Amino acid sequence: MALYELFSHPVERSYRAGLCSKAALFLLLAAALTYIPPLLVAFRSHGFWLKRSSYEEQPTVRFQHQVLLVALLGPESDGFLAWSTFPAFNRLQGDRLRVPLVSTREEDRNQDGKTDMLHFKLELPLQSTEHVLGVQLILTFSYRLHRMATLVMQSMAFLQSSFPVPGSQLYVNGDLRLQQKQPLSCGGLDARYNISVINGTSPFAYDYDLTHIVAAYQERNGRLMENETNTNTAEKQTKEKAF
Repeated sequence: MALYELFSHPVERSYRAGLCSKAALFLLLAAALTYIPPLLVAFRSHGFWLKRSSYEEQPTVRFQHQVLLVALLGPESDGFLAWSTFPAFNRLQGDRLRVPLVSTREEDRNQDGKTDMLHFKLELPLQSTEHVLGVQLILTFSYRLHRMATLVMQSMAFLQSSFPVPGSQLYVNGDLRLQQKQPLSCGGLDARYNISVINGTSPFAYDYDLTHIVAAYQERNGRLMENETNTNTAEKQTKEKAF
């Protein structure tokens, strides 16, 4: 015998609890675990299936007050004058050592705690028979990156200029730029090049040879390069005027 439905009524059950109950705490925790972990994973991975990306960061660059100067003289003087902040190098120069007057000033233009510009001035006293036809100068800097790759290294700016006629002064305006051969590691501290560019304690002249210093510096993965934007040499007005 077939049966027919004559009447039906749904049954609804509701469970209520206060905001400070264990059930409410469990519901809040479950909702947080549903949304927050995926957002953190996406943020830390810098995007899903990301193949290549780039970012900009202003490094912390400080002048280390280490200088090496070689001034090439004219044919009538037949030689050069040299000076550095390394006593061992100065002892090797003998009569060719000439102590200049040096003044430096680091400038933070936007007051963000990072140096934006270095003002460096060097005055080399000359005798009446000495004429400078070339300058080779090394300045050392400390360089730090913090945001994506933690990099700490000691670097340098190398200035080399020559001119056909003697001058009274040489003015150079340039920028320091980081040049890489390979990508930097995103994890850990990279301090492979946190060593002095110039071995200032060495008693051997080979360690102060500019060709050797520049060649060793070129082998680095990350290094600072100076891009000169303006170079000006003024003609020599008086022989006694400091170069």
